[in-house]
Amino acid sequence: MDKKIILTIIAIILAGGLFWAWQSGVFSSTKPFSIPGGIILFYGEDCPHCKNVEDFIFQNNLKEKVIFKELEVWHNKDNQNILVQVVQKCNIKTNEVGVPFLYDGANCYIGDKDIINFLKNEAGIQ
Repeated sequence: MDKKIILTIIAIILAGGLFWAWQSGVFSSTKPFSIPGGIILFYGEDCPHCKNVEDFIFQNNLKEKVIFKELEVWHNKDNQNILVQVVQKCNIKTNEVGVPFLYDGANCYIGDKDIINFLKNEAGIQ
């Protein structure tokens, strides 16, 4: 077989493989993660508004009253990727998102006041 034909076949196979890898997200900067079920509280270490929520949770013993997951996003890239996916589900622009951020499986809450109000309702606190 002619060398040109062999090289052409190899080039086509490589191009097809690269196209498949690109389409499947192999070269994507954000890995797809499954969003955990239930309520998720996204926070950042040393975030003052997150501290307000943390204090409210502690003072009202909410970890025994409301089931939720806490994901730190300032230092954990996997949790950042999950937050990006949640933000997309809520149709919020990523540049409009900060922490604390809470997702209840259907709705998104941004900021300590909205999250504290949500937690009060969940725990039945007046």
